[in-house]
Amino acid sequence: MAGVPCLHDLSLRQLEYVVAVADTLGFHRAAERCHVSQPTLSTQVQQLEDILGLRVFERDRRTVRLTSAGAEIVARARRVLIEVSDLIGTATRARDPLKGTFRVGVIPTIAPYLLPEVTPALRARFPDLRLIFCEEKTEDVMRDLQRGNIDVGLVALEADIGDVESARVAHDPFVVAAPVGHPLTKKKHVTLEDLEGERVLLLDDGHCLRAQALALCEKAAAREADLRATSLSTLVQMVSAGNGLTLLPMLAIPVENRRGQIDVRPLSPPGPGRTIGLVWRPSSPYSSAFRAVAAALEATLV
Repeated sequence: MAGVPCLHDLSLRQLEYVVAVADTLGFHRAAERCHVSQPTLSTQVQQLEDILGLRVFERDRRTVRLTSAGAEIVARARRVLIEVSDLIGTATRARDPLKGTFRVGVIPTIAPYLLPEVTPALRARFPDLRLIFCEEKTEDVMRDLQRGNIDVGLVALEADIGDVESARVAHDPFVVAAPVGHPLTKKKHVTLEDLEGERVLLLDDGHCLRAQALALCEKAAAREADLRATSLSTLVQMVSAGNGLTLLPMLAIPVENRRGQIDVRPLSPPGPGRTIGLVWRPSSPYSSAFRAVAAALEATLV
């Protein structure tokens, strides 16, 4: 470990392995993720530590932890890998920006309702483009985007999405879902004042839709029900059983109310809603491609 580390002594593969260990906090899981044997990965990580002259990880038989110096090394390794990926992407874009593979993170309150409708149209519009979708909460989508694990996200733009570029896909208004025969279903439109004192079922923490719905409930002086659901399907089943009201995005209604088990009423205009859009890193070389995909999505949903 004598001397100053040389650029040529390091490899991108070693940086990839170090990042994988940091993400999984396990050499076995990291090796599986990188599709190599654990001894191979461990040897390469050890070589990187020898080259740098410091320990990136503390490890024993049960746990793996980043050292304080290792945290900075991993953060810089991520940036290097993202820059290399973007460099390759720049070359790809020069040839054909809509040819190749994009990894897309999609939030759970969009994925099951939007993807089945739009993927056939996207395949027809961009036959040389492969989209790999991964369903995650907003926080995880944005984390993976910044880490370079995905190329683009499909999220609600009202969420805390940080410093990203974006392109609008659709406006998705909220509606009130009530048990069949509930007094509010006699109204053509529901006002926020109508929700005062009502028990409203919401999603669990981590869903951006929860934050928006909770803000509306506070404004309307509605009460949050005790249950916090992990999916819109659970909310609908609880409403249909008479356990309260909920707020749903209009996008989900054709799927979640296909049996007509709940009554749905719009909120009085201008009603609240969310803006569905694509988001990507400002440094991404695929900006024009993502805007083309967003425009195709918007045209499909009209």
